Amino acid sequence: MTVSRRRVLAGVAALPVAAGVLGAPQAQAASAKGFRVGAGISDVTGPAAENGMMGYSMPQQQTAGIHLRTRARAFVVDDGAKRIAFVTAELGALFQSVHQGVMRKLQAAYGDLYTEQNVLLNATHTHSACGGDSHYAAYDLAILGFQQEVYDAVVDGIFEAISRAHANLAPGSIRLGRAELTKASVNRSRKAFDLNPQADKDHFPQAIDPAVTVLRFSQNGVDVGAISWFATHGTSMSNGNHLISGDNKGYAAYEWEHDHAGVRYLDGNPRFVAAFPQTNTGDMSPNLNLSPGTPETEFENTRTIGDLQFRAAKSAFDAAAEAVTGGVDHRMCYVDMSDVAVDAKYTPNGRPQRTCTAAIGVSMLAGSREDGPGLPLPEGVKNPFIDWLGGIDAPIPQALADAHAPKVIAVPFGAMKPYPWTPEVLPLQIVRIGQLHLVAVPAELTIVSGLRLRRTVAGELGVPLENVLVQGYSNAYSQYVTTPEEYDSQQYEGASTLYGRYTLPAYQQEFAKLAAAMKAGKTVPHGPTPRDLRGKLINFQPGVVFDSAPAFKNFGDVLVDAKSTYARGEQVAIEFVTGHPKNDLRRGGTFLEIQRLVEGKWVRHADDGDWDTKYHWARTFVAESKAVVHWKIPANAPIGKYRVVHFGNWKNGWNGAISAFSGTSRTFVVS
Repeated sequence: MTVSRRRVLAGVAALPVAAGVLGAPQAQAASAKGFRVGAGISDVTGPAAENGMMGYSMPQQQTAGIHLRTRARAFVVDDGAKRIAFVTAELGALFQSVHQGVMRKLQAAYGDLYTEQNVLLNATHTHSACGGDSHYAAYDLAILGFQQEVYDAVVDGIFEAISRAHANLAPGSIRLGRAELTKASVNRSRKAFDLNPQADKDHFPQAIDPAVTVLRFSQNGVDVGAISWFATHGTSMSNGNHLISGDNKGYAAYEWEHDHAGVRYLDGNPRFVAAFPQTNTGDMSPNLNLSPGTPETEFENTRTIGDLQFRAAKSAFDAAAEAVTGGVDHRMCYVDMSDVAVDAKYTPNGRPQRTCTAAIGVSMLAGSREDGPGLPLPEGVKNPFIDWLGGIDAPIPQALADAHAPKVIAVPFGAMKPYPWTPEVLPLQIVRIGQLHLVAVPAELTIVSGLRLRRTVAGELGVPLENVLVQGYSNAYSQYVTTPEEYDSQQYEGASTLYGRYTLPAYQQEFAKLAAAMKAGKTVPHGPTPRDLRGKLINFQPGVVFDSAPAFKNFGDVLVDAKSTYARGEQVAIEFVTGHPKNDLRRGGTFLEIQRLVEGKWVRHADDGDWDTKYHWARTFVAESKAVVHWKIPANAPIGKYRVVHFGNWKNGWNGAISAFSGTSRTFVVS
């Protein structure tokens, strides 16, 4: 029997891989020498106009400027015998396509020094970054296809961050700190959480995960960076926002680096790097009133939740007294998560079970109302990318429907043709930095799912539970993982758990194998090779045909100029004739500068990567557009003379040539 529904949505390598395993004496010798550590940062900002955003699956949510540039932050740790590279990027998700692309660039540059085994890539899950960098169709539906510019910006930026951390390696030390934060998250799926056994719920008396875990990196006694783990979604900015932003974790990193460490991102590799990765964030929302932000509240919401994370992390950082010792280690393999035979040891009912072909449930289509409802498109609304894929009127075999029960399948992503719309073969990885173990999962786990997975891994390793963290959104993306009990309620998270009710038990089983191998100092089989889908998707998002300036105007001309004088706290707003931002992403650069006159010279005071600036882009007529630069003058801005400079590029309609230009406002005084 075959069930049919129509919904429109916005080879095996069996040889073990040498993991560079250290025996106990070798590990002790390496540890005695201490670490070499390095930190690096790079820009991963995609097109600042007319590119879909990744996270809310809203086709109309397209970029129209920049509030905070998005960045990748990398750390390299070498113990004398082995090394690891850890990267947190301000993205909606870290797709398998990006993981593959970064690995290719690292192989070309460094040979076997950095590989899929010892490199951990993860995303902060901001919902205000560019999308379209996945090779799997499900994650490009709302973006109208694969966006090469986004992909290149992300891959190149992550590679650059690792390269800078590599070049920055120096003798150093790492310390471990901890804190709790209870006012920056709320459980958005309490109905599902409450279905878990009491012992699990007792671990989280407020139904949130308050743990803040910090690694403090120093070189020769000088602090150079921090990694601060905490679970809360990147949804402080709403689905009505059109400005690129790192959301609350982006603000936390900016506050630490820029405001407290004096980092200026355009002045080269910074002397301090602060990464704010996720853990088990699946049901953790930053919207404490369980309602999305509005245009009037979302920026302050972002600042508030980001500031709370910074302050908790800085407290743990300052108090970090526990030395990280014992060297580094890593294990990684690939598993076909759509077809895992799960041992009875890991299932709630004590019976063997099996995962199944990926599918989403009807509840997923509505989105999470606490963070931002989705937009299920009705019949008749056209998405050319979906049409090119052949639509999604796919038959649902009764066996698949039964396997996913009680989920009511909306779209069988894993059964789509000619290629599945979501990955089947996924990377699973454990990275050890001294006594801290990171369980790198290519998904977003609820807090109880994370707890169970951590217990499993900690038990295999024989280490305290607090020394095992779930590192979510790692090396690939496959949506949510709930407990079987939570799955039964089919809230948004359960409907988004792709491989059925026993997805979590399958992860527990497979990560237990990695943990056992790490403890025993053994290698693990590589597992099946994931698909390489380069060139399989196309783009239906219109590009730049040409740019034109209004009659009697030139690119860079000022349309609305500054006043002569402003007070601190006022907002400056200047409008310029501009070209399309896709002509040059200005990655590693800026579309604007707030310049201050210092000793007779104009110097950059702020740029489009600063919190107090906003760069807006708008199409005004066919090929004409304007840039609006906003600067909210901070209370501590030095008194003096300023001006606003806009940088852009325009495309010639006759020969396709792209030319740079700039425009400058009148001089004004901040008094």
